[in-house]
Amino acid sequence: MDTLTTDVRPREQTRARYPDQTGFVERDGVRVFWESYGSGDQTILLLPTWEIVHSRFWKGQIPYLARRFRVVTFDPRGNGRSDRPAEAAAYARRETVADAIAVLDTLGVDRAVVVSWCAGVGILLAAEHPERASALVDIASDIPVTEEPTDEFDYLFDEELPTEEGWAKWNRPYWLRDWPGFVQFFFSECFTEPHSTKQTEDAVGWALETDPQTIIRGLAGGVWLDPEEALAACARVQCPVLVVQGTADAIVGPARGPAIAAAIPGARLLTMEGSGHAPHLRDPVRFNLELSRFIGGEPAPSRTWTRGRSRRRRVLYVSSPIGLGHAQRDIAIARELRQRVPGLEIDWLAQDPVTRVLEASGERIHPASLELASESQHIQAESAGHDLHCFQAVRRMDEILVANFMVFHDLTADEPYDLWIGDEGWDIDYFLHENPELKTAGYCWMTDFVGWLPMPDGGDREAAVTADYNAEMIEHIARYPGLRDRAIFVGNPDDIGPQAFGPGLPEIRGWTEQNYDFAGYVTGFDAAALADRDRLRAELGYRPDEQVCLVTVGGSGVGGALLRRAIEAFPAARQQVPGLRMIAVAGPRIDPASLPTADGLEVRPYVHELYRHLAACDLAITAGGLTTTMELTAAKRPFLYFPLKHHFEQNYHVRHRLDRYGAGRCMDFDTATPEVIAQAIAQEIGKPVSYRDVETDGAARAAALIAEML
Repeated sequence: MDTLTTDVRPREQTRARYPDQTGFVERDGVRVFWESYGSGDQTILLLPTWEIVHSRFWKGQIPYLARRFRVVTFDPRGNGRSDRPAEAAAYARRETVADAIAVLDTLGVDRAVVVSWCAGVGILLAAEHPERASALVDIASDIPVTEEPTDEFDYLFDEELPTEEGWAKWNRPYWLRDWPGFVQFFFSECFTEPHSTKQTEDAVGWALETDPQTIIRGLAGGVWLDPEEALAACARVQCPVLVVQGTADAIVGPARGPAIAAAIPGARLLTMEGSGHAPHLRDPVRFNLELSRFIGGEPAPSRTWTRGRSRRRRVLYVSSPIGLGHAQRDIAIARELRQRVPGLEIDWLAQDPVTRVLEASGERIHPASLELASESQHIQAESAGHDLHCFQAVRRMDEILVANFMVFHDLTADEPYDLWIGDEGWDIDYFLHENPELKTAGYCWMTDFVGWLPMPDGGDREAAVTADYNAEMIEHIARYPGLRDRAIFVGNPDDIGPQAFGPGLPEIRGWTEQNYDFAGYVTGFDAAALADRDRLRAELGYRPDEQVCLVTVGGSGVGGALLRRAIEAFPAARQQVPGLRMIAVAGPRIDPASLPTADGLEVRPYVHELYRHLAACDLAITAGGLTTTMELTAAKRPFLYFPLKHHFEQNYHVRHRLDRYGAGRCMDFDTATPEVIAQAIAQEIGKPVSYRDVETDGAARAAALIAEML
């Protein structure tokens, strides 16, 4: 058989979980790529659909399931890392079934729970190989068990049509002429739910990894042509079956699922009201929970249940791992909260590098934290030079956010808490609003900025997508105003800039004032303890007569380019400032050994209580992160700050706040050569400042607001 082979994929986003095993099976000269995750007595086989996408469309399920089961996926012929056969017959549904059996045989799996989307391959596998399927979950199958045709068959497929509107795009000449145009249309029909831009973009990207010629061959070889055959296959299925159907499915129609469930003996039907053709992608939390409930699993381990009146008050605190600033302020709030609620127990669900700060402060980190997928590593992978497209990086973190919310859900379903606190826990806030029935405790949301904003070079597309994200958030709050029992803005109303959420949407400040309480800024330290600067410098080993420039770029590893640029500037700066001492803080994710060395330069790894060094220095160089710049503002120290390119929060929200305080000197990394930085160091070091005072009671005010909930 003539085959076309590819092992090359475009660079993809960071995964929440990577496979434990990968490989290929080969049948009749066609190689099929498979992946295996996790372990367990039970195996979940996540089947591919037709060749329009590959196995990454299960990304919302794999990390969750792999914590309990062995999970197996494979790419379909025609996409991903599997071959692209040149013969239409190679794409028959029975060939996909045979590939599935070959993958299971290779992995030594006798029986598996089979999960199938759209193509109906799972039904065929369960019908023709009943000994291999212990259960079947069938999602939005296209098998023809209903008589009403779908819209794509209203047009002739092989002939040139007088229109390209709507389903006229389901047309061979159009595919060959404008394949990207077709897949954009097709997946906009798959995701009929509002605010589905990310899911649509993912699917379009996967579809563009193949080509229309392959899809045309696959369509000729893989379509169910005989309704009688389809019904007969349904009737032969013997294992337990869950049929999943969205009521807003514009591909197969909402009647298809009920008809399939009626045709399979004993099948259960799960109707997902308002879901489109791919509920596992658009509503992964609800789908995962329903899937887990259907599959069952090992009995829960023995545990102690305590009557409600006898329980101590407990809080689960979730602190964002993107940077270390959240950790310092959250610890300060937690300490104040314990003073107001005697005997309060606080568990932390957190990731590195936040866990380092928590451990050094004696806080209790919940063991479930080890199951979290790393958000910081994803953010670091998204950066290049002094550039991080923050909004797009968060969008591409969707797989990780789903996986981490499932960890949070399993923890809170198993252990009772009186209150959940999420300091920019985006996964928790989003998926609770998408699944409000999962809220079982008081919930406090905290953030220091509100509103996604587009960068100018993002054009109309980015402006539209950021507005769509903002609109969804506004709709969440309007639909479920009581889900956040309290929303706290870490700052003051004047810290919010003049922007609107988007065309036709409210201004950010006015909306925030209506929906948030304001705690003022939370520094996370006692300013009075830093008042004696001479004593502080002596404690930290700084001589009274030396001038110290401290360079710190945060804990995520994103600021490596700025750290190196500042070090490059040091020799020229020392010529202008004789005896200058520079301390470069690499943080937990940059190897100090990878940085240059110079006389008078010290490179240190992670520094606990860095704010004390910031208060003691004569000048600081930092990126545009809020925490470090506000710590310097509170300590009244001169500093140079370089907002990351394309980082909307640093370029708009943080800069507006610093301008209000009259703090810092903002510099552009692209134009700041080492010579320019050296000159700025000489101009700013030791310079008297007249910043606006930063309040010192922010942690106490935030804790007072939270304590009312307990």
